[in-house]
Amino acid sequence: MHNLTEIRAELFARLDRLAALVERVESEQRAPLDDDSAEQAVEREDDEALDAQQRAADAEMKAIRHAIARLDAGHYGLCTSCGTPIDAARLEALPTATHCIACERERGG
Repeated sequence: MHNLTEIRAELFARLDRLAALVERVESEQRAPLDDDSAEQAVEREDDEALDAQQRAADAEMKAIRHAIARLDAGHYGLCTSCGTPIDAARLEALPTATHCIACERERGG
């Protein structure tokens, strides 16, 4: 990611993909259980996996929205702890990063 316009576009694209995933998960969870009790057990396990997937997607969507808000405020790419610029390679790998490597290590991350 080279400039803020590209970063914004990629963040919004990821947000759209996650929203679609959440919609699919919610649709799966609304499906009625099978009449077969053995099948119901499998479906309940599937629902637990879907719940975990949805929680992860929700957390990532929150982080993306926070990154977009930092972009809008002109603070994107600055460590929220010490204010120094976050390394470009770190932002490339994790566009939602809020801390520089040093501060992340101090936080135990």
